[in-house]
Amino acid sequence: MPFYSENFLNRVRAANDIVDVIGATLPLKRAGTNFVTLCPFHREKSPSFNVNPQRQIFHCFGCHEGGDVFKFVTKHENIPFTEAVERLAERARIPLEHEDNPAARHKRGLKDQLITLHEAICLRWQACLANEAGGQVAREYLERRGVTPEAVKEFRLGAAPESWDDTVNWARSKGFNLELLEQAGLVVRRDSDGWYDRFRGRLIFPICDEQGRVIAFSGRVLLGDEKTRKYVNSPETILFTKGRVLYALDKAKRSILDAGHAVICEGQLDTIACHSAGIRNVVAPQGTALTADHARILRRYVGEVVLCFDGDAAGQKAAVRSQEDLLSSGLAVRIASIPPPDDPDSYLKSAGREAFQRLLDRAEGYFDFYLKYLRSAHDPATDSGRQSIVRAMGDAANKTGNPLIVEECARKCAGLLGLSPLSALQQFQKLYRQSMAARGAEPLDDTEPTADAIGAIEQPRPGALELWLLKFLMLAEPEVLDWATAHLDPNWISHPSARRIAELRLARGGMHGETNTDISGLLEALGKDAFARSLVTEAASERRTVRELPVQLEQTTRRLRDAWLDRQIQMLHAQLSDAGLPEEQRLAALHQQQELRAWKRQPLAPLGEA
Repeated sequence: MPFYSENFLNRVRAANDIVDVIGATLPLKRAGTNFVTLCPFHREKSPSFNVNPQRQIFHCFGCHEGGDVFKFVTKHENIPFTEAVERLAERARIPLEHEDNPAARHKRGLKDQLITLHEAICLRWQACLANEAGGQVAREYLERRGVTPEAVKEFRLGAAPESWDDTVNWARSKGFNLELLEQAGLVVRRDSDGWYDRFRGRLIFPICDEQGRVIAFSGRVLLGDEKTRKYVNSPETILFTKGRVLYALDKAKRSILDAGHAVICEGQLDTIACHSAGIRNVVAPQGTALTADHARILRRYVGEVVLCFDGDAAGQKAAVRSQEDLLSSGLAVRIASIPPPDDPDSYLKSAGREAFQRLLDRAEGYFDFYLKYLRSAHDPATDSGRQSIVRAMGDAANKTGNPLIVEECARKCAGLLGLSPLSALQQFQKLYRQSMAARGAEPLDDTEPTADAIGAIEQPRPGALELWLLKFLMLAEPEVLDWATAHLDPNWISHPSARRIAELRLARGGMHGETNTDISGLLEALGKDAFARSLVTEAASERRTVRELPVQLEQTTRRLRDAWLDRQIQMLHAQLSDAGLPEEQRLAALHQQQELRAWKRQPLAPLGEA
């Protein structure tokens, strides 16, 4: 995992204005000096999500999520911190520390050129579909398939004219280098001189990365003979690896998180139909079976997937082919089989959204589906059939590395075949040992809880007085912090997280002269303490008049001091009530009580006095 210096993180943070970053995905509205919107991290009807441009932080007063621009991207995109740093660095065109060399700069420049090229040709094909004669056949096809204009616009569908050189001529007119188009897979070099278009006479589906940038295309044939390939896809490039891209994930990821599972269809039109019907947690593999990389990507978002494939033999085989990497990834898998002869698109149109949603809700567990599939493929009345079923079921169950699932599958398999559960389990274990010996693999380790999961454990909030103190400290200018450093003892704060925040704020203010607009350093100092970071962003979102701050901070500090003194006096009183207390200790406790009461009568020095 790359390690980034504090100076580098500060550069990236400063180059990515939090209002611009959040505003690119959420509709922000100005509210005084801040911006507000509905929180993307919990359901609400009125906006409680605040973005503070002065302090470059966000905070939700509903769910108490908050942080800087790195935290927002990490949470909203559900990606690791290092990936959030890399995305924001790329957004700001800041080279990564470990990639600041000529080769890396060349590769980064090539990526930028390809991104620009893909966006430009996407716009060209969109215009062709919308207005040109070359897009007429594609328009008629989409109308027959019931694809709405809204879906055409959202998924940026286009049309490539039936021509060998339309893209070649377009590129020349726009000043694009044809060798760059060849690297993008948009044109193919002829055996003699020149190039010809890869996509001709096809409906075009742009393929986007998780950030919504066009990185490749898939073209569906509209006219042609039986030998013509139904789909032509971009070849793999430095932008696009088909086994690592899921179609529509950029549009589905928020809905996937909200639903708690991802639905996987086989094709683009099925996926578009689901989104158009309001079922938006749907993606599709890009012209390939599901891969280990696909599974890892989905695992970042949810722990369960529903495979929604056609109910015919081909669809069932596709579901079986997906087991290898899905099961070993730790994802729970369910199967929703569309009744033949429908596919998801036609079933939505014939049965409606509610019926389709019921089919997804009632999707059966993968191993129930797989056992039925094996029973139809092998005769359980024969010895060879039984052996095939046990072997296939055992291999699939063992891929999960979960002994509970293995035992349950052995029990179900035994019930079907009339075996004892113990003998089926022993066969599964034998298969497991043989597989491990053949591959030299190790069993999957249990995953540890993430830092975010640990930080999400509910903790009691500070009392109102301590929370107000944090707010005043976040607003304080250097001279006010100097006064607080001299007169506020953090031990007066009973809540441990609030006390730690106060200690760090006072220490950093005194050492570095932090102003009230620099909260990022404090958030960094708190590390992975999600609860404490949330308190900081909540406190820093306070919009109180700074002119009133000295008096308010002084009053709050004194009240905290007096409350602490009262607790100490009460503890001494409880000690004095002990009849067996030695006289020497009794006199010392009485003397200490008197000193504490005298201290309580003393005012704090006003701001400006030593």
